[in-house]
This record gives sequence, C-alpha cells and structure tokens, in this order.
Amino acid sequence: MKIKSIILTAISLTLLLSCSTKKEVLPFRNAALPIDQRVDDLISRLTPEEKVAQMMNSTPAIERLGIPAYNWWNEALHGVARAGKATVFPQAIALGATFDDKALLETFTIVSDEARAKFNQFQKEKQYDIYKGLTFWTPNINIFRDPRWGRGMETYGEDPYLTSVMGVAVVKGLQGDDPNYLKTHACAKHYAVHSGPEPERHSFDATVTPRDLWTTYLPAFEAAVKIGNVQEVMCAYNSFEGKPCCNSDKLLVDILRNDWKYDRIILSDCSAIHDFFQPNGHHTYKDAATSSAAAVLSGTDLECGNQYKSLVEGLKQGLIKESEMDVSLRRLFRGRFKLGLFDPADKVPYSKIPYSVVESKEHIAKALEMAQKSMVLLQNRNNTLPLSKNIKKIAVIGPNANDTTMLWGNYNGIPSQTVTILAGIRNKMPKAEISYERGCGLIDNDKTITVDYNATASKAAQSDVIIFVGGISPRLEGEEMRIDVKGFKGGDRTDLELPNVQKEMLKALKATGKPVIFVVCTGSALALNWEDSNLDGILNAWYGGEEAGTAVADILFGDYNPAGRLPVTFYKSVDQLPAFKNYNMAGRTYRYMTETPLYPFGYGLSYTTFSYKNGNLSSNAINMSENVTLSFDIANNGKMDGDEVAQVYIRNPKDMNGPIKSLKGFKRINVKAGQTTTVSFELKPDAFMTFNDATQTFDVVPGKYIVYYGSSSADKDLQSLELTIKGLN
Repeated sequence: MKIKSIILTAISLTLLLSCSTKKEVLPFRNAALPIDQRVDDLISRLTPEEKVAQMMNSTPAIERLGIPAYNWWNEALHGVARAGKATVFPQAIALGATFDDKALLETFTIVSDEARAKFNQFQKEKQYDIYKGLTFWTPNINIFRDPRWGRGMETYGEDPYLTSVMGVAVVKGLQGDDPNYLKTHACAKHYAVHSGPEPERHSFDATVTPRDLWTTYLPAFEAAVKIGNVQEVMCAYNSFEGKPCCNSDKLLVDILRNDWKYDRIILSDCSAIHDFFQPNGHHTYKDAATSSAAAVLSGTDLECGNQYKSLVEGLKQGLIKESEMDVSLRRLFRGRFKLGLFDPADKVPYSKIPYSVVESKEHIAKALEMAQKSMVLLQNRNNTLPLSKNIKKIAVIGPNANDTTMLWGNYNGIPSQTVTILAGIRNKMPKAEISYERGCGLIDNDKTITVDYNATASKAAQSDVIIFVGGISPRLEGEEMRIDVKGFKGGDRTDLELPNVQKEMLKALKATGKPVIFVVCTGSALALNWEDSNLDGILNAWYGGEEAGTAVADILFGDYNPAGRLPVTFYKSVDQLPAFKNYNMAGRTYRYMTETPLYPFGYGLSYTTFSYKNGNLSSNAINMSENVTLSFDIANNGKMDGDEVAQVYIRNPKDMNGPIKSLKGFKRINVKAGQTTTVSFELKPDAFMTFNDATQTFDVVPGKYIVYYGSSSADKDLQSLELTIKGLN
C-alpha cells in the first residue's frame, strides 16, 4: 500500500507540474477566432499606460503578453527605403511619367516582395526598430499644383485622374491580393490640401474653394480609400481652413470617416501634433495633453512622434476617455492582425518570401524598364537623336554625369550598384573615345569647382557630339531643407530657371558648332526656353534610379524608343504662375492655364511618328446613366517600333468655373512600325461629372460635351468629338 501511495503521489505531482507549465493560449493568439474578437481580447488586457504607448509609431514590447516591439514608420516611395539594400526604382514623378499603371502595379508588387523578404529577415534577427516593419508611408498622392514645391518629385504629377490611377496601382501592389492577409500596409499621404511652401508647413493655413477641394485635392485620396482599400491615411502638417489637418473635423470626420466610410488607420505626419501647441506652429491648443486628446477625438489614431504620451495625463484630466482611445486601438491592432503579426509564420503566405529576391536580377531588370519608360524626349532638332553607334569621339560633361546618389532621388534605399549616366554611355559605346569632365557645378556659387567655360568647350570641340548632363538634384529640392541659394529656398524653388552656370556652359558648348544633347535630371519642371530653342536634343531623365545610366544610353543610341510623357506642365517662367502660397487652381496646370506653356502636360516625343484617325463614339447621344465607348486608330508611320500614350480629355462647355479640359483616360500601347492599332476607352458617367457649386456635389448635367483624344493636352495634339448627354424625359 505504501508503494502504491508513493506511485499515485508521483503521478499527481507530474500531472500538476505538467498543467502548471503548460502555457495558456490567450484568445488574441488564437488564429481561428474572428479578428475583431481577438483585437477586443488583447485591448482588454492592456493597462491605460500600455494603451497610450501603443498609439505612437515606436511601440514598446508588452513582455507579459509576449508581444514584441513594433515601429510603424517605414518608407517605400520608389523601392524599400532607409533599410539598407533594395532595388531603387525611378523617383515617383518619373514613375508618373510612364503613364503605365499596369507596369506600376508590377513594380510595387516587386517592392512589397522585397519589403516582406526584408521583414522576414529582420524578424529572424529580432530587429524591431524604425524602417524594419510592414507599414509603409507611401504613396504621396498630393497634387503637384506648383513646380516650385520641393516635394513634388514624390508625387505622380499635377493631374487628379493620373494621380488617382497611379496611386491605386501603388496601393494594390503594396498590399497584395491574399484573401486573408495583407502583404504590407500602404498609406495615402499627405491628407489633404498640402503642397508647400516647405519652410512654412508647420504653420501654414491652406484655404481653397469647395470646387478646388473636391475636384483637385481630394479625388486621389478618395480613389485610394474606395478603390485601393488603402490601410492608412496620413494627415498633413499644415492647417486647413484654420484647423490643423490632423485635427480637422471636416477632413477627417465629415469627409474621410462619414462620407467615404473609411474605418481604418489615420496617422499624423511626424511631429504634426507638436505643431498644435507651438507658438511658431499652429498654436491652436495650449499644451501636449489638450492637443493629443483633440487629435485622437478627431480620428487621428496613431502619432508619428511622442506627444501622445501626454494622453496618460489627458485621461486623468478628463480630456479623453479610455473607451475613446480604444476606438483608435481597435483600428491599430486590427491593422497589425491583418498583417499576420500575431499569427504563426506558417499561416502567413508572405512569410515564405526569401531574402534572395531583394535586388534580384529580375528586379533590377524592372528598374531598367521603368527608367526607360519614364524618360521624356523634349526636343529632337533635325532628328539628331538617336545618335549613331559609329560615332568615334564623345564628350560627356556636366555636374550630374557621374553622380550616383542624385539618381536615387529621396526616400530611397541603397542599391548594390548604380549605373551613372557616364557609365551607361561608356558601357554602350566601348569602342568610342569618351572624354569626361564635370565642367561646372549644379549652382552658381558652387565653390568646389573652378569654371572655365572656354577651356571646357575647347576640349569638347574635339569630339563628334557633346552630351551635357545637368539639371538639378535632390540635394537642392526636397523636404524642408536647410538651403538658401539663388533659385532655391528651404527645399522649394524660387524660380524655374536652370542655374546660370549651367546655362552659360551650354552656350559655350553650343558655340563649338558640334551637336549638343542635354540630359536633364530633375524632379520637377524647368524653364528650358533657351535650351529648347538652341540645343539639338533634350532628354528629361528625372532621378532615374539605379539603372538610369543604362536607360539614358539605350535611348540616346536608339536601343529604346522613348515614350515617357510629362505628368506636369513645363512653364516658360514663374510669370505664368499665380503666387506660390495661393492654393486656388485658377491659372494653374493644364486644366486651368490659358497661356501657352513651354511643354504641355502629357507631352513627349518619339523616334517615330504616330497619327490618330477614325475617331468614333458608340453613340453621339446617351442618357445620364449610360456608358459610351470612344475608339480610334493609331498608326505608326515611321520605321521604328514604339510606344504611344493615348490620352482622353473631356470638357463641359457649360461649366463656366470648370477646367478647360480634364484627363479621363490614358493607355500606353506598343505599335509596330507601319502598323495601325485600334484603341478603345469606355467612358462611364463619372467621367462626365460636373461639380455643383451650390450643393457642393457632383452631377451629370445634360448638355453637349467635347471628348478629346490625342497625344498630349495641347489643343494642336488633340482631335475632338461632340457628345450629347440627354436629360430625364
């Protein structure tokens, strides 16, 4: 009996120890439960202090629940950024110039593959700090309303429709198409009326007409929300109609939450909450606690910054209730659950993406393709381009010719290798004698180089062709920069001119009598008046990413037929623009500009010639709820295959306050030499919507509309058809 008792006691102790060491599976860890149930369970386990800590971008670990730290801040503007090695695609404005949303979707599917691969590796290494997460604050879908804005290069241009289409492509590429898990989060920024000036962004108050708000500044955000299912929206630094954007009931509550039914995450731009109570900021609240409570109650769930730590004090003061913070926490944790961050890796399909995809050969090839597609041929006098591969001597000159980091733009990753424009030309023409010298700096007061125009021109005159690579740089234009030199201030520009030192160098080179090709690197429009009238060729190469040099050489020497189109108007000077701080659209962009620009929106040359013919509408008269199909033929009349970007614009002549014309469709198509292709566009009722100033709503108004189709927004490049929309009987 004694032995039996001992055995039973031992068994009991074993069972007791087994039960006590067995970990309880908490409901929020149970992947079989509905997400909302899991989220509520997790939130119920948090203290008020823990809740507050989870509402800032750098969230600490909750060790007692086994939750690791997470940092929400990550970037992927044109490739995974700021986290080491990644494929660097062309800058966003260049991607806009491709006018190819399908290729952009493919590009950002690649970007999100690299994002997941890097995240998977960081998780293995237990790295949880900034730029290591899956929540990417991309795309920037602000409207590039004024070329002086330094951050315009981060956008897809000046047009609401183009920006909407391209923005949705980016969002879908980043977020993936798995039915259960999000690949990453995309974030539409900066909501909503935001485009400079950079030095005043923390205090500036933007005011626009309801028409401009709804027809220019909001459409891309609405598309990202309703079509793209974007998971995050970032509110902007500036105020809108007297209230900081991150505290704007009109923008966040009335429009975003109530009108568009957006129920996902709103986050602040970095330190935007701090601006609420700063004397040199908006100064709309007295301190951090009142500012933070107001932001959360307006719907700003997550702060990039650390002012939200004052919410602990806000709870004590009764400025906000814990249940009100829980509303934001549900959105935040739901977003993390949808990424699979609380599930076993084997349940999340994206966890299997290996690190070997990062900057793979296939991804580099896509970077080259997008660089090729983005570049815009602005001038080709006497068909000087493409250059013959039999050229013996080439002079490459200019401050951007051998610059690697300029090609990366801003918000960039770091490629393993970058092909500069000089290297691209040398690789293309290994048998030619290629001389190189910088010649001059980017700006007039660059003291790092002594400029001798005559000496440089004299050397260049010994060559058969001169390729000057200049323009500007992300070191001159960008986000709130500490720069104040002629033509540039705080990241913005004060004029549109090419810096004089470059213009004088170009004049000296032109005086040699040799053909001069200007490769322009820029993130925005330049007033290239003299250059357009005098140089033999101008290629806008933007900030073209890691394969930019190869792409430039491919185009210059005829291995790629350029077909990029300008996503912005190139003005002749700032005299054609309203004041920079004026956010009204009158006189701005191709939609409202009555003067003739240097190069129009949608413009770009080719090495072949295309003609448009046989335009036809499926019906010349439709009801307000009907679709109509526009079709026309595009013939390639030249001897070289090439892409053409067909563009469709619509005008309502009765809309006296409306745009002159508005882009409503585009397609990039390849047409073989000597061939003709038929192109069709289905135009739905929303293409004919007119803003009603009295009701501040959109209606399809009966009457006659003009449907334009052609190769750019310029009247000379368009043909037109008339369409009647009938009223109710």
